[in-house]
Amino acid sequence: MSTLKVLGICGSLRRASTNMGLLRYAKAHAPAGIQIEIADLGQLPFYNADISEKPAAVQQLLAQLASADALLLACPEYNYSMAPALKNALDWASREPDNALLAGKAVAIVGAGGGMGTSRAQYHLRQTCVYLDLHPLNRPEVFANAFAGGFDAEGNLTDERLQGLVVQQLQALQAWASQLSA
Repeated sequence: MSTLKVLGICGSLRRASTNMGLLRYAKAHAPAGIQIEIADLGQLPFYNADISEKPAAVQQLLAQLASADALLLACPEYNYSMAPALKNALDWASREPDNALLAGKAVAIVGAGGGMGTSRAQYHLRQTCVYLDLHPLNRPEVFANAFAGGFDAEGNLTDERLQGLVVQQLQALQAWASQLSA
């Protein structure tokens, strides 16, 4: 694969989200051979099996997933678990026939939050990935403390160590996706 197409999905809907800041940094500093698009979950309705015609926001997300080779999931931590917006996006995608939009795809996970920087939520997300047949990258893990001065007031990543870690993770995702598709 010449260019790895990565879809970034952020579980936080806040305007100044540090998790979205991680995705913005990744997109702006992606290594050669990686193209990152970021999904907008702001209008995505909660999954409901009674909805027979997919709303436009759902159709857009599913189209983005269909064209993505890999995923970059920004996972906030709400009450020791992943945010509902992220889980909802995965729920919509998983209902497509044969789980075709998710199965077998490489995934990298990042997260910014308090204390341990979303580690609990990321591990919970990894459990969900098992069921969805997604293949999370093991290392490097990106756990950012959103309140330790590594982000500016708009949620942009400013910490050089974390910036380097995000780029390392993208390089590892590129290698992992290549290995899975071989």
